Amino acid sequence: MANILHITSSGLWEAAVVSGFYYPDSLRSEGFIHCSTAAQVLAVAGERFAGQSGLVLLEISQNRVRVEIKFENTEGGAELFPHLYGPLNVDAVVAVHEFVADENGTFTLPTLKSSA
Repeated sequence: MANILHITSSGLWEAAVVSGFYYPDSLRSEGFIHCSTAAQVLAVAGERFAGQSGLVLLEISQNRVRVEIKFENTEGGAELFPHLYGPLNVDAVVAVHEFVADENGTFTLPTLKSSA
């Protein structure tokens, strides 16, 4: 099973490491954590994170996540995105990649682990 990805700030991730669980604002406001597949993440990064710095890309093993994962589209499109319905346990994260756009604002996908 392929790993899924989530973009966040390094500060939020560092706080999660201390507590053992990652609780982004979307979990409170929407009831889930937005994630992407490797094929989706660069489009998401360009659309939602343009101009931001201090980002990390969390590589998450679906097999280690302790909450329900649903592949769905909540915005009316046909493309299905992975959503985590609860806090992310930090031990499900198999890699944390610095996620920096180049001088043109373009993000590049780092080398990912295949699965864990």
